[in-house]
Amino acid sequence: MALSIGIGTLRVSPLLCRAASNDGHSPNHANIASPSISHARDAAYIRRAVDLADMSAGFTSPHPNFGCVIATSSGTVAGEGFLYAQGTKPAEVLAVEAAGEFCRTSTAYLNMEPGDCHGDHAAVSALIEAGIARVVVGIRHPLQHLRGNAVRALRGQGVQVDVLGEDLKSKTIENVRKSCLLVNAPVICRAASRVPFSVSKFAMTLDGKIATSSGHASWVSSKVSRSRVFEMRGRSDAVVVGGNTVRRDNPKLTARHGGGHMPMRIVMSQTLDLPEEANLWDVSDASTIVATQRGARRSFQKLLASKGVEVVEFDILNPRDVMEYFHDRGYLSVLWECGGTLAASAISAGVIHKVFAFVAPKIIGGKYAPSPVGELGMVEMSQALDLIDVCYEQVGPDILISGFLQPIPDVTPVIPSVEETYAIDQTVTPYESKVIFFYKTWDLYGAFSNFSPHPIQMPDDNGDYVTWSSVEHYYQAKKFIEVDDPLAQDCVARIKSAKSPEEAARLGRSMQRQRPDLVRSDWESAKINAMYKAVKCKFSIYPHLNSMLLSTAGSVLVEASPHDLFWGGGRDGEGLNYLGRLLMQLRSEFLGESPASNQNTFVVG
Repeated sequence: MALSIGIGTLRVSPLLCRAASNDGHSPNHANIASPSISHARDAAYIRRAVDLADMSAGFTSPHPNFGCVIATSSGTVAGEGFLYAQGTKPAEVLAVEAAGEFCRTSTAYLNMEPGDCHGDHAAVSALIEAGIARVVVGIRHPLQHLRGNAVRALRGQGVQVDVLGEDLKSKTIENVRKSCLLVNAPVICRAASRVPFSVSKFAMTLDGKIATSSGHASWVSSKVSRSRVFEMRGRSDAVVVGGNTVRRDNPKLTARHGGGHMPMRIVMSQTLDLPEEANLWDVSDASTIVATQRGARRSFQKLLASKGVEVVEFDILNPRDVMEYFHDRGYLSVLWECGGTLAASAISAGVIHKVFAFVAPKIIGGKYAPSPVGELGMVEMSQALDLIDVCYEQVGPDILISGFLQPIPDVTPVIPSVEETYAIDQTVTPYESKVIFFYKTWDLYGAFSNFSPHPIQMPDDNGDYVTWSSVEHYYQAKKFIEVDDPLAQDCVARIKSAKSPEEAARLGRSMQRQRPDLVRSDWESAKINAMYKAVKCKFSIYPHLNSMLLSTAGSVLVEASPHDLFWGGGRDGEGLNYLGRLLMQLRSEFLGESPASNQNTFVVG
């Protein structure tokens, strides 16, 4: 999804364009234009990169947000691009393709250092090969195994790289750098903690009530505000409510935008005192997970399972443990739409990072009318939690107040690397690890994922080779590809043309859930072989992936999904880890070993 802007069609302000008409790419750039003017120009383009980075929000699952703007020395935007979804073309590649020959001697503006998570260094290579002379980076990549890699690679090829806050410093630069942090706050929080970026959202009257004394709450806020909430849901991996909300409001918690990303619905209930019929138990459009205390109402758990609702048990149900679990599941952003009791528990547990409060110009009173946040144990006003970076916005007749309960973590925390730790404590060695975990495509070994953006060519029934955008595209389509039904064939076509692996998975899983009769009858016995053939193709045609796989010789590979007990290792190692086992089998084959001699692998017929 490149946004190509023709030469001369978009410029920053005339003053900034005049400053940019000087050669801003030479090392003496600061001597040609005053720092204030050059910083203002750089800040304007970085801010545009930030806006681009945010453009996929609501259409795809939350992911690290990348935007790229390529500007010529005359100050003209030659090309733009943004990462549409994890597993699609990098923003830098799209921008280079859009700018074409105008890339040479131009400047590329990136809101965040490229990740190059897939071993092919596509983003950096595109900038270098296009002849980009200078790169301005908003922030370094927050994930430690990626931080600084692209900056070093670019500088190693003679490209001038300026990082905001390091090479460029001013009030203007600091302001735009903050916007770079904000647009990637979820991945930054993931890098610095073991919980997703969590937002508490509520609507209340002017006198601080979220419902009347009878519990009636439809509607506190305006229709315009409720539309904004749908957008917020679309930007989230999951929406959390408590049992009281399910019993009282029977919500659907969908994004209601007619397509695109639908968040997971999460219900937290210790006792499972929940209705047998509820909108959240309908998983035809969006999935639901119920988090509960271990052993709670086994019969009700079976009922939920029969409806397609996933149940996850915890020894002690509390917001911290639940969020750590969903962190391990790969979630970046979670929206809490719960009542006051659960909201207070989440805030006390320190898992809420930001608050969105819709304040309606209404007064309802009521001694027992509920408030948005329950008991926090505070007895003095000095104990109040102050919001940071507070914003006020009128949304229809309501006022939206937002702010952070805790600051966005430092994007470059001082965490010693394994090598640095070994220099201090030689009992910790980088060579001891025998288990390599992979899951999300931005992980260190994320290229092992079936969601990685590596197209493969697989033969069809006629022996002709067909190109699939990823292993996941092919795997999902194989569920329906041999079924003689127009609906099944239409589903195959839609999966094949899906813009990202995430969308291909959503289409395949949704159709399998809604129309199981369209899935090939032998799928359960055929799916391992389908995945094996696709993965083998991927690691056979990409030399850098083959080398990465062979470099793990001697280590056990574990697909670290805590919820997929077939392809993944499970939450406590109880999963079958078939994807990891397939990769170990391939590794043995590539090394010329006998798969049968390796007890961690198995032979696929």
